[in-house]
Amino acid sequence: MKLKYLLILFISITALSIVGCSDDDLGPTGITTKPEDPDDNTDPDIDFIIPSYADDYSAIASWDKRNEWNLANVHDPSVAYYNGYYYMYGTDASYGNSHEGHGHFQGKRSTDLVNWEWVGGPFYEAPSWVADSLNAIRLRMNLEAIANDNIQYGYWAPVVRRVNVGGQEILRMYYSIVIHNYIKTGNPTTASFDGSWTERAFIGMCESTDPAGAVWEDKGFVTTSSSDRGLDFSRASISDWSGYFYYNAIDPTYIVSPEGNHYLIHGSWHSGFALLQVDATTGKPLNTLGNPWADNASELTARYGARVGTRSNGSRWQASEAPEVIYKDGYYYLFMAYDGLDVPYNTRVVRSENIEGPYYDITGRNFTNGQGDSYPIVTHPYKFNLSNGWVGIAHCCIFQKENTDEWFYMSQGRLPVNVGGNPFSNAIMMGHVRRIVWCPASVNEPNNLWPIALPERYAGVPEEYGTITENELIGTWEHINLSYRFAQQNSATGLTLKSDGTMTGALTGNWSYNESKKQLTLGNVIVCVEREVDWEASPRRVTLVYAGTEKNLNATYWGKKSK
Repeated sequence: MKLKYLLILFISITALSIVGCSDDDLGPTGITTKPEDPDDNTDPDIDFIIPSYADDYSAIASWDKRNEWNLANVHDPSVAYYNGYYYMYGTDASYGNSHEGHGHFQGKRSTDLVNWEWVGGPFYEAPSWVADSLNAIRLRMNLEAIANDNIQYGYWAPVVRRVNVGGQEILRMYYSIVIHNYIKTGNPTTASFDGSWTERAFIGMCESTDPAGAVWEDKGFVTTSSSDRGLDFSRASISDWSGYFYYNAIDPTYIVSPEGNHYLIHGSWHSGFALLQVDATTGKPLNTLGNPWADNASELTARYGARVGTRSNGSRWQASEAPEVIYKDGYYYLFMAYDGLDVPYNTRVVRSENIEGPYYDITGRNFTNGQGDSYPIVTHPYKFNLSNGWVGIAHCCIFQKENTDEWFYMSQGRLPVNVGGNPFSNAIMMGHVRRIVWCPASVNEPNNLWPIALPERYAGVPEEYGTITENELIGTWEHINLSYRFAQQNSATGLTLKSDGTMTGALTGNWSYNESKKQLTLGNVIVCVEREVDWEASPRRVTLVYAGTEKNLNATYWGKKSK
């Protein structure tokens, strides 16, 4: 069974609402800021509502308070714009399992990407096609059917897109349903180990023209987990991680190419990511898939999709998942999550000129051929001063703000363990929306731009604050070297940018600023500067932040002006 399932099952079942927060912390509309401190880098005449909803939402985690959740209880989100709203749907997961019994893939919607209201999901029970498809496959494998009442379902990782079908704009959702039964006996995986692997996952599809009313039409089976090992589903022991399935049919992403071709990319933790072309009208695979097993990888991938990427070539348990793909300026950018979801989750990105690949990272490593860990780091566990910080920041969606060239990153962020004395605080999953900045790979490649998420969450700071000037950058910053440290938060250290163009503290040497491009050069690293809210401050306030990387750094610079 995938590590992700075990972790989320454990923390969601055990989480209890034992940490409180005051009513003042829960206001959905926020507070008005009219800063008076000249070091605040803001205009005192601008009225701006800063979000005030609490990061620790345990006091409102129960189902009857779902209309107060805002971005509480978000996991593996996907966002699409439809009829004036950004609709977001995600994995069935919530603090204390408050969602149980209330349908699957509940969503939220927003007009401003800051304040979100709850909306219902597409169905309340597993669609009947899942059991039918499972048992039809088992029959062809000469295995007994599993009684419907004994099938254990898990609901995971939908992707939602707005598409035009026959002249009508609709929302199309691909979703994952995982079967938690053993292959050999069909027993639930909570029973004794039976010497076989866990059953397969399925990807299905549904469509809606009324997401506000939670009206969805299910379209059924799209694909399923597939193996290159024929019918040998035996597992030597519970600690055997050799893997039966080549492709794990979860975590789909969906894209329409500039030529109008429709594709799914999916996969998780097994051999890598599969590319499957689907019909634009039906949303189903263009080619017949056939039995979800073969005697070798090449025979399997010819039917179930070419492998476009793998973290480690030859590994069956490689700790990469959740592909998300976008197209921009001639490149397909493929974002992915690394490692376990509770603490170490972090996000990487690679790109290709072709949807089929090969995909390369910023250093030129070939991700399609599994040539090693990919950079840049887009997000990673971190901690600014005077806060607990965040962990588990990955499985993202990437989307464009309607009618703009602004791109956004959204994922869950988890609180670290034992925040506020709550042993279950790591089960608190707050939705994080962050702007993406496109930064040069090096000072010698000003047009080789790569996407990095900003270190502070999006709050909709108005443009009336004006152009960011060089003089505003002078002062004290919290600087984070966002490098890969498994299951550890990167902490902030002080950085001072002096008026003479030198810097001291976390970095030394010279700095300079290109105002027209909003690019700050720190030594030999170019970072992009934006205004955002300091969410750790009390009260929260507008400040300056930066993010950027360098092709040989194997890390990302994050920063926030503190004074």
